[in-house]
Amino acid sequence: MGLRQLSPKVVVSVVFVAALFLNILDTTIVNVALPTIAAQFHVTAADAGAVVVGYLLSLALVIPASGWLGDRFGSKRVFLIALAIFTVASALCGVAQSLPQLVAFRLLQGLGGGMLAPIGLAMLYREFPLAERMRVNRVLILPTAVAPAMGPVLGGLLVDTLSWRWVFYVNLPVGVLTFLFGLFLLREHREPGAGRFDVAGFLLSGVGFALLMYALTEGATLGWGSPQILITGALGVALLAATVLVELRVAEPMLDLRLFGDRLFRTINVVQLVSTAGFLGTLFVFPLLYQSGLGVSAWQTGLTTFPEAVGVLLGTQIASRVYSTLGPRLHIVLGVVNAAVAMMLLTLVGPATPQWLVMLIMFYLGLGMSNNFNPAQTAAFAQVPPTKTGRASTLYNSGRQAGSAVGVAVLGSVLAAAGAGSGHLLGYQLAFVVAAALMIGAGAVALLIKDRDAAATMATPARAQAVEAVETAGA
Repeated sequence: MGLRQLSPKVVVSVVFVAALFLNILDTTIVNVALPTIAAQFHVTAADAGAVVVGYLLSLALVIPASGWLGDRFGSKRVFLIALAIFTVASALCGVAQSLPQLVAFRLLQGLGGGMLAPIGLAMLYREFPLAERMRVNRVLILPTAVAPAMGPVLGGLLVDTLSWRWVFYVNLPVGVLTFLFGLFLLREHREPGAGRFDVAGFLLSGVGFALLMYALTEGATLGWGSPQILITGALGVALLAATVLVELRVAEPMLDLRLFGDRLFRTINVVQLVSTAGFLGTLFVFPLLYQSGLGVSAWQTGLTTFPEAVGVLLGTQIASRVYSTLGPRLHIVLGVVNAAVAMMLLTLVGPATPQWLVMLIMFYLGLGMSNNFNPAQTAAFAQVPPTKTGRASTLYNSGRQAGSAVGVAVLGSVLAAAGAGSGHLLGYQLAFVVAAALMIGAGAVALLIKDRDAAATMATPARAQAVEAVETAGA
């Protein structure tokens, strides 16, 4: 069978998974190279941190506009342009001759990367009907599970054997091949009712989100009482509050906040923001515990973390088979509770803990998280109108991105307050306890989910009707 005979479902899955893998990998692989980059350009480690912060800020700036851009100009066109920007910027990062150049190219890279996940998810969900979305999540989970765990391993290997520049060059072959594959095989889609560009909504939401992300990301490092953090944080909150007021009064808003009127979409977004904070906060703290607290190499730390990805992959296969039986509410609650238990087990890790046991805990953590993320993403869009898929995807991904920043901010602050470091493990232990508390909080919110709202995603129509009848009788 020729490539042109491939199913549109296969085509969009391949393109989305490859592009999202690159995007997520890039957020973790660069961290390993920062000390080498600082030494190369004769700057401090804090200055080199601008390479990461700049990427996150441009990512935050463009995410709010991505849904409208895809609807207005075509999801295929905008997605491929975003992928091209990301890939070209990766090459430019690799040849940067100074830190300001590298930061500038990272800003450009983030502008492309920020559009990939929202537009890609919208394309995918337009191809797959509700009843098939849990099944397709077996594929979708690949980038979100493997990329964060692979980043430190691959980054350490490239920096040690080649050069820090290869953490950017590694994007090029996958980026080019994915672009060409999508260029010839993806189908175009536009929404006739996309409306005009909402300038006020874009400026308020984009700048506000970027400022708040900066404050959350840098607060633990610079100090929450520093003028820089207080000013950017306050401005970010004020601009986002203004965004809500403006967007609810606009007929064709950049951010369709009215989608939060759907109780299922609203509840799952809250669950995912809080649980993402706990999960990615844990993945932020664990390498610090292993390297700074226990003195283990970056390579060994990456290998010890990687079983988390294996747990997610296996858990995804389990999740797709039990979702229709458990329903999203119980499924998500069980997922976050198991993840919380894994985080509490991490508080017991010390110098005498065997590596195999730590790897087993990380595997268990991935197993729990896959049974949270998969049912949540499947159920969240159950009642979103097809014409609103792009806008809903933007809101969903914005929440996940904010959750990541919140997790690093909260757990980083715990580490700073407790004075975590070599031989002092209490700060790391407290951080894991806080992460577990976030997961339990997410589980409490998940109890508000009504399975009947997600009935269309649960196996057969007969099963969906039975669920609705039971819940209606108990209401």
